[in-house]
Amino acid sequence: MKIVETVREVREQVRAWHQEGLSVGLVPTMGYLHEGHKSLIDRAVAENDRVVVSVFVNPMQFGPTEDLESYPRDLERDGALCQKAGASLIFHPQPEEMYPEDFSSYIDMNTLTGGLCGKSRPIHFRGVCTVVAKLFHIAEPDRAYFGQKDAQQLAVIRHMVNDLSFGIEIVGCPIVREEDGLAKSSRNTYLSQDERKAALILSHALKKGRESVENGEKSAKALVELIRKEIQAEPLARIDYVEVVDWNTLEPVEEIQKPILVAIAAYIGKTRLIDNFIYE
Repeated sequence: MKIVETVREVREQVRAWHQEGLSVGLVPTMGYLHEGHKSLIDRAVAENDRVVVSVFVNPMQFGPTEDLESYPRDLERDGALCQKAGASLIFHPQPEEMYPEDFSSYIDMNTLTGGLCGKSRPIHFRGVCTVVAKLFHIAEPDRAYFGQKDAQQLAVIRHMVNDLSFGIEIVGCPIVREEDGLAKSSRNTYLSQDERKAALILSHALKKGRESVENGEKSAKALVELIRKEIQAEPLARIDYVEVVDWNTLEPVEEIQKPILVAIAAYIGKTRLIDNFIYE
């Protein structure tokens, strides 16, 4: 496995693989990898001849008051995980490699990005779409792998790929959780011991919500109220949103009929965490 920092090095290696007739998978990450990321890499390794993992904390998707500088970073640890999982190449660029001084081109989306996380993070998905599109052009993958924990991101990337005719298969992978149910996230490292316990209310509330739907609840409003009530019982939790949306359009629904995404975002102390479930 190699670690490279330039676009040129990635392109040279990937094109050599393609000339050999090898398939290439891409796993875009912001680093500080955990078992959730490893599950993406494992699947990419199983389905492709070679796998590129990008490790890049993308400044474009962070707002001015968000945690860009404090976001956890550990390339040595990431490299060990990638090598163990069977990745072929890590692309670890500096911001100036991805965004030269005269950079001025962006990808904006008029649908899917205004709700859920887009409400409180208005520039976030412009940054996500722009960096992912660049990674697609740089790594030229046959398939790219994204986790369901960032469900809105997964939907947005699928839509962008369709809109812009990228010849890439987008593979969504299930949420990976700790043994006690907390969705794995690099931001979990911010939590104090008490906050870590409090954060369990998120998966607990979603479990209650799923049980309600499986038992026949059809009202999105009632489902939201149930989940909000569960989370509000935890003093350290502050809700950003609880929403029930159509899984294909991300538009709010009143009645649960089509496949839905039930998504939540909440602050546990100062740490913003997200979680969700999809009900088919």
